[in-house]
Amino acid sequence: MPRHTANLLLLLSGAIWGMGFVAQSTAMEAIGPLLFIGLRFLVATLFLLPFAWFEHRRATAPVTRGNRIGFLQIGLVLFSGMVLQQYGLLYTTVTNSGFLTGLYVVMVPILTLLVLRTRPHPLVWPAVIMTFIGIFLLSGARVTTLNRGDALTLGCALFWATQVILVGRYSVASGRPLALSLVQFSVCAVLGLGAAVMFEPIALPAIRAALPEILFAGIFASGIAFTLQVVGQRYTTAPQAAIFLSTESIFAALFGALLLGEFVPAIGYLGGLLIFLSILLVEVGPVIAARRRLATGRGL
Repeated sequence: MPRHTANLLLLLSGAIWGMGFVAQSTAMEAIGPLLFIGLRFLVATLFLLPFAWFEHRRATAPVTRGNRIGFLQIGLVLFSGMVLQQYGLLYTTVTNSGFLTGLYVVMVPILTLLVLRTRPHPLVWPAVIMTFIGIFLLSGARVTTLNRGDALTLGCALFWATQVILVGRYSVASGRPLALSLVQFSVCAVLGLGAAVMFEPIALPAIRAALPEILFAGIFASGIAFTLQVVGQRYTTAPQAAIFLSTESIFAALFGALLLGEFVPAIGYLGGLLIFLSILLVEVGPVIAARRRLATGRGL
């Protein structure tokens, strides 16, 4: 798959996740965070199961034990991030949640450098700075005391950064993106439903009331968007993927304004422009740099 096609898949993931923030927020008017997570990923698991089975039938080799362990680790990290994000939405706005979650775009290249000892492309660093400023402007460029929901969402961003890095590693190593997605969805479904049984009330009328949000989050924001992320990350680096996925903050603000009546300040549109410029930088910049090197070489 060409890199630009993979990046388009990541961009689409960000757009779907941005809309998913609305579903995550409104669903909790009827059911608890843990039950929503469990049901959401149960739907995602059932949705992806036939596609993963088809991938399994066509595979030339089984998934190794190391990759299976990696898949489980990704599921645990995803569940931890989802719990923090979902509880955070009880106390903060969709726009703030999108902004703070988007901070993983800064964390990914730093963790890649410090933990994996892998240097990102030089153009990633200015793109990350532009993205961070863009997300900050999108939130209204206000620095205030963090409330409980904002603090939880900051923790979520760290787990999100870890998930992006792990997906980049195991999606390439295993060559089985659908199997990876299926395992991470299954882990989240089992842990979410198990925790909900222990800590939250479960009532069928409440589940019916939240069913549209559960189905959207399960099929689109999980089953499709997370799988697009896994497939796309096979053909690009984790820091570059994080920049494309960070567009979820733009779409979270957009859909929060359109569907929930949340306010997007005028300066927020400048922030959105900066994020898209950072995407353009990491997408087109390496191509231009390579052509310049080639032209310089020919001149010699």
